[in-house]
Amino acid sequence: MNYETLRHAADSWGLLFLTTTFLLATWRALRPSARAAHRDASLIPLRDESPCDD
Repeated sequence: MNYETLRHAADSWGLLFLTTTFLLATWRALRPSARAAHRDASLIPLRDESPCDD
C-alpha cells in the first residue's frame, strides 16, 4: 500500500466512520428516554452535600 491508497481510504472510510459516530452520539444524547439522566446531571452542582467531618 502506498500513500495515495491509504489517503483515499482515510478520506472515504474515515469520513463515513466519523459521520456515523457523530450521528450515533447525537441520537444517544437527544433521545427522549435520556431526559431523566440529563436532568439529574444538570442538578449536580446544586446539590447540598456537605463533606464528611471525621
